[in-house]
Amino acid sequence: MKNVQEKIDYLVLLGEYMQGQSEDWESAKEMAVQGNQWFTAAQIDIAVKNIVTNFLQADKLNQWMSNYPAVGEAKIVGITMAGNIPLVGFHDFLCGYLSGHRLRLKLSSKDSVLLRHLLQQLSEWDDEVLQQIQLTDNLRQCDAYIATGTNNTARYFEQYFEKYPHIIRKNRTSVAVLDGSESKEALAALAEDVFLYFGLGCRNVSQICIPKGYDFQLLFEAFEPYRDYINHNKYRNNYDYYLAIYLLNKVPYLSNDCVLMVENDVPFSAVAVLHYRYYEDKMALMKELKQSQDIQCVVANGAIPFGAAQIPSLSDFADGLDTMAFLTNL
Repeated sequence: MKNVQEKIDYLVLLGEYMQGQSEDWESAKEMAVQGNQWFTAAQIDIAVKNIVTNFLQADKLNQWMSNYPAVGEAKIVGITMAGNIPLVGFHDFLCGYLSGHRLRLKLSSKDSVLLRHLLQQLSEWDDEVLQQIQLTDNLRQCDAYIATGTNNTARYFEQYFEKYPHIIRKNRTSVAVLDGSESKEALAALAEDVFLYFGLGCRNVSQICIPKGYDFQLLFEAFEPYRDYINHNKYRNNYDYYLAIYLLNKVPYLSNDCVLMVENDVPFSAVAVLHYRYYEDKMALMKELKQSQDIQCVVANGAIPFGAAQIPSLSDFADGLDTMAFLTNL
């Protein structure tokens, strides 16, 4: 079996391929867009750029892997992947590939094209990759499991996989904390945290926390570049649906005809809706958010920078659970 350094070299090659414009890669991206109406070519390119820049650099991979022991006996690890944003399961694949375990990947039907293509490309350099990694719909008889889903599916996963080592991920979302001192540039970056991938990722900001008297016009000005989202069919359907609900139930809302802002203490919000809540004590609020099991990222001055929510590093693990430590300690 190839050693870790050889695999890192292959991953760097894969990153170079992903940044290129080969006919096969462009065709795969087009197929991914056709297979999921929430995927756009521009957003796939952003996801690819972030993966290549933050995951597939030799120095970053070598430094990161130096923190983990080599795996002794290879196990069979089943991984169920999500499909809410392009290549959302790439980090799990990366961890599994470098760990040396035999992987059985169950791709989401919403995001099956891109990773399937990249695995095929990787196999042209690493002749063992298709022996190590199997794409399947059947995850029975594995030694360990990693599963990503909703709170509802997590209950089934936990019941089904309870006898095996496992990581079960549930619903999470992200929150921004504003104090009114943010520059126009910071708010423009926050808009990307809110709207990138139509807000479908767990790292997307779905609620903002603001002091009393905050000027919402500052946010609406920052959100202006995303006004054309309303022309996207599925996004518009969400906007119209929740607008009707709020009107029928006489729920107060703010809008710029692109996003609905509603006061709600719940951090989770629907597509085309952004919740907001008021706070009095910022330090107490930050402590509350960091202890919450529902929050993936807190975007604020002194926390994750505005505009960086969807740019995780290799060590930014989903749900805060170290996937590579789990795999190397099986």
